[in-house]
Amino acid sequence: MTITFADLTTMRIGGPVGALHVATTTPDAVELLRSTDSAEEPLLVMGGGSNLVVGDVGWPGTVVKMASTEFEIVGDRLTVAAGVEWDTVVQTAVAEGLAGIETLSGIPGSAGGTPVQNVGAYGTLTSDVLESLSVYDRETGQVERWLPEQCGFGSHRQSVFKHSDRWVVLDVTMRLRRSGQSNPVNFPAVAQRLGIEVGGTAAPADVRETVIALRREKRMVLDPDDHDTWSVGSFFINPVLEEVPERARECPSQPDVKGTKLHAAWLIEHSGFRRGYGTDWGNGTVALSSRHTLALTNRGGATAADVMKFAAHIRDGVEARFDVRLNPECNLVNCSY
Repeated sequence: MTITFADLTTMRIGGPVGALHVATTTPDAVELLRSTDSAEEPLLVMGGGSNLVVGDVGWPGTVVKMASTEFEIVGDRLTVAAGVEWDTVVQTAVAEGLAGIETLSGIPGSAGGTPVQNVGAYGTLTSDVLESLSVYDRETGQVERWLPEQCGFGSHRQSVFKHSDRWVVLDVTMRLRRSGQSNPVNFPAVAQRLGIEVGGTAAPADVRETVIALRREKRMVLDPDDHDTWSVGSFFINPVLEEVPERARECPSQPDVKGTKLHAAWLIEHSGFRRGYGTDWGNGTVALSSRHTLALTNRGGATAADVMKFAAHIRDGVEARFDVRLNPECNLVNCSY
């Protein structure tokens, strides 16, 4: 039976895998990476497939799926292998009385992916709690221990890992807090659900439950029976511009180290693309989520070509309306729009 990326990714699209190797331990991962590079075979490293779109041609080389499971808590430090499911990390931390990542609940993918995009939600970023990480350098063949300042965090969702395949994250160590109270809750929607003032705190377990409920309402919690969750989450990244075009001046924004960050969801909606848009466009296999305009969803039977065509349609509509060009937040392999 041929394995395809439709079997391995949350968007459920993509062509055949050349050769799949699953690394269940960190030493296994290092050995697979070294041997594949030594043989000069094309290599694609993946985790949970929640941020990956592969073209219909697939990947003809070797795919190493990080499924390592090492997990250790010492005091207030939590070290997890790259293959551990991220929400399991959050769930375990909360259960063990550790606070600091409760607002990152319900995010799909694996722990190794969190530094790649400096994953964040509801006011918490990976870089806020990351103490160190192990990476494999494919150029030197060595394992190195890095500090957060080596990761290139700063501008929205950026890191040295995002635009280079030289380094592979093997594990992450996070410094949390032993506390019965969460970090300050600064998002009004979360605070309101918890019945606290913005900036107040609550039990981490309560924050986790609230965040998961909010994400589920937005169809951002994976559900095999719900096509609204057949996505990579936010397909488009919030654009960061040195200068905001005149036509986009009304878009909600925040300062960024490289300029001004605009809200991609606002730009999409105000370009005429409402939630659920797409079912009557093209062949109807790809549409915006009915709850979240940043999510491009597979309505069943979509191909990567369908997704790219629809993404280009949304991109071009936003650019025509606001002079702002949207780029993907997810990793596109052997496909483009």
